[in-house]
Amino acid sequence: MLQKLRLLFATLVLLAGATFPAEPADDLKPPTGYRQWFHVNTMIVDKASPLFGDLGGMHNVYINATGLAALKKGGPYPNKSVFTTDLHDFTISEGSTVMGDLKGVAVMVKDKKKYAATGGWGFQFFAGGDPNKPVVTDAAKQCFACHEPKKSQDYVYSTYIP
Repeated sequence: MLQKLRLLFATLVLLAGATFPAEPADDLKPPTGYRQWFHVNTMIVDKASPLFGDLGGMHNVYINATGLAALKKGGPYPNKSVFTTDLHDFTISEGSTVMGDLKGVAVMVKDKKKYAATGGWGFQFFAGGDPNKPVVTDAAKQCFACHEPKKSQDYVYSTYIP
């Protein structure tokens, strides 16, 4: 499960490691209306991928209005920028990929002070999208570690595609 979360968040955004403990993201919740935000991209991890066991599914990535200008220029992101990814099962029917049931919702929130230990980003994943089912217990290990290679992009994997 930890590997699944690391790879899931790698489709989003985040920051480099630090030597002090990460602030817990207990206050993060799935934002309402995120599917009305700017749709950054969609990625499908299928059975041909070595990541399928941990990350299999359709990943839809969204960003709020606060972070959109930074996305377009490749960062850095201002405080209150939010990336949200919904992860769905999918099927392939007659050559078309069809989105299925929601598996979970990942949230990344920028707050340079509160989440300084994880590059200014708070992380959480909610099983089934249920705000009462948070999964991330150690954001530094479960999320941030995978985003370190993207430090030059403010730890965000997603890029703007005009």
